[in-house]
Amino acid sequence: MNSGSEIRTHRLVIVGTGGLARELHEVIEDMNDNSSVEKWEMVGWLDSNPEVHHTKVHDLPVLGGVEWLRDHPDVEVVIGIGAPPTRRKVVQAIEALGHRSFATLIHPTAVIGRRAQIGEGSIICANVTTTTDYQIGRFVLINIMATVAHDDVLHDFVTIAPSVVISGNVVIGEGVDVGTNATINQGIELGEWTIIGSGTVITKNIPANVTAVGVPAKTIKERPKGWHL
Repeated sequence: MNSGSEIRTHRLVIVGTGGLARELHEVIEDMNDNSSVEKWEMVGWLDSNPEVHHTKVHDLPVLGGVEWLRDHPDVEVVIGIGAPPTRRKVVQAIEALGHRSFATLIHPTAVIGRRAQIGEGSIICANVTTTTDYQIGRFVLINIMATVAHDDVLHDFVTIAPSVVISGNVVIGEGVDVGTNATINQGIELGEWTIIGSGTVITKNIPANVTAVGVPAKTIKERPKGWHL
């Protein structure tokens, strides 16, 4: 530690106790190991399932549901939920309590462009590579080893699974869920609340509220507008 440096400490909880939530705990620990000026104190977990309340995960307590935040306005929140519709509902429930403090996590091995915009509550995991002049909205999840290229726009609540390749000038609408190892070609637009299957190769625009899979991508399911609500 540099002499005379002041350490900024954040107290936080993770919503969720599943695999992604536990992976985010690892991200937090790695961030602590790689910073001498900013530390994250993990207070515990929040979960909607009362059966896990008052148990422990990674030796930390499950404190209750999100209602716990009502009496703890100073604690920052990380949403450890992969599904965009559920993540959105949890954020809305927390904001309805008057809580507004959401942590943004970036793993120390992620390559982050100097000319990037990253919204609050977003999470960028280990070995993600990004370039320049891109925009990432609120509560976006970019999982391990994904790539984000120049001039991309990822709107709020997007989930990018591991090893997804996003070429330049791509626009991904709100709540889109892109599966593992998918590839999105240059200049593509994905409509909001669409689901892209694992391994899909996207060579043309995909509309909103559909599921697309295959090489090249084909729409196999359509959903009514607002299906995610």
